Amino acid sequence: MTTSNKPGPSHNNQLGSSFRDPAGFIYKSPKGELFRQINPVGFDDFRALTDSSLYELLVKNRLLVAHNIVEDSSKKATGKIIIKPEMVRYISYPFEWSFSQLKDAALATLKIQKLALEHDVTLKDASAYNIQFSKGRPIFIDTLSFESYKQGEPWQAYRQFCQHFFAPLALMAYADLDLSQMLRVYIDGIPLGLTTKLLPRKARIKPSIYMHIVLHSKAQKAKASEHKKPTRTIPKRNLLAIITNLEAAISKLKPLKSSTEWGEYYDNTNYTTSSADAKAKIIRQFIEPLAINSAMDMAGNNGRYSRVLNKAGIFTICNDIDPNAVESNYLYTKAHNEERMLPLLVNLVNPGGAIGWANNEREVITDRLQVDLIMALALVHHLAISNNLPFDSIAQYFSQFSPYLIIEFVPKTDSQVKKLLSTRRDIFSNYDEQAFKNAFASRYNLIDEKIISGSKRTLYLFKRK
Repeated sequence: MTTSNKPGPSHNNQLGSSFRDPAGFIYKSPKGELFRQINPVGFDDFRALTDSSLYELLVKNRLLVAHNIVEDSSKKATGKIIIKPEMVRYISYPFEWSFSQLKDAALATLKIQKLALEHDVTLKDASAYNIQFSKGRPIFIDTLSFESYKQGEPWQAYRQFCQHFFAPLALMAYADLDLSQMLRVYIDGIPLGLTTKLLPRKARIKPSIYMHIVLHSKAQKAKASEHKKPTRTIPKRNLLAIITNLEAAISKLKPLKSSTEWGEYYDNTNYTTSSADAKAKIIRQFIEPLAINSAMDMAGNNGRYSRVLNKAGIFTICNDIDPNAVESNYLYTKAHNEERMLPLLVNLVNPGGAIGWANNEREVITDRLQVDLIMALALVHHLAISNNLPFDSIAQYFSQFSPYLIIEFVPKTDSQVKKLLSTRRDIFSNYDEQAFKNAFASRYNLIDEKIISGSKRTLYLFKRK
């Protein structure tokens, strides 16, 4: 942590939900730099973190983003502290994570709380939104979520942790993987009472779930009916025991095994090995002359073609609608220490964001995930036929993300399109290659096109007008 003579920015454009915290807020300067202002009410808690060795320990272990102090006028009556935190390249949300991403985020939060207690500090906020993925790992981004620990006080963020992490993980492990999407509705975590109702009995009677979810929910209701602040004290060793129990319980959870429509679809693709290799070769040829630093692989499944970009040094977001595919991609990313890959669970037809107070606490993906290039491989026929989306609407949406686009056109003669049309009437008279090219020409200039050998498909490289 260093101090600079640079004056703190006066621009007060608060971001996300930081307006809720009286201790301070996040904002961007006119140049797009990220800053956090700390108000007088937050000075003591900020120093509890930074004046001990906890800050250096968390930063060293890549558990907390580093920061520089750019202004410290805290000794003045109306003073403030302004810090410039390390930037996280792309912001993602808990409902966009696979099971293991959410699980690793939970374990990172618990590890931080353990280390904090050892330094007489505690997390007052255990929201999943305080975690982001940077260089393939979860990292805590909210410097103002720490406060001094007072002997005998319970963990104030215990309920929040259980609602943001343990509840959705338990539901994904014992009920249905898709229940993680409830986090889009319950922005402060899935209520424990509702979680209890949704879990099967065999899950509810498990000791850890019974304690942290079922009994916890009952205790919440009892406290709410008493209308008074609890006075019971909890020794630090008991707090540590609760955290250790949560760690053990979450570590044992595994995602519910399930087959998906998309898993079967990709298992039955009509690509031969040689045509798949030819496709990868064309992608490499397309990107070689371009100045591309970041990309997003739309509906990229388990990341096979994302890694063509990755190996060229391009940071790649690989999103997909299939939770099994995203899980597989993340586990591979983690096992191979890939620092330039971010797997995300995204339904392109109904992506998350624009939620919270005034629809402004969480941003839509077009604002968060701006890149140099997007790839849309074996996707356009699903959007146009399965979802009845016109080509010009698809082109307009894609053009919001990046200046360059690699897109694959799959004709009606392709077996996968025939499969889509086998269960519905063909009302798509405009689904042909010329109509596709005309629609995209309204938004893009065509740079190159190549037929994928061994298939009837064509790859196009466009540049936005």
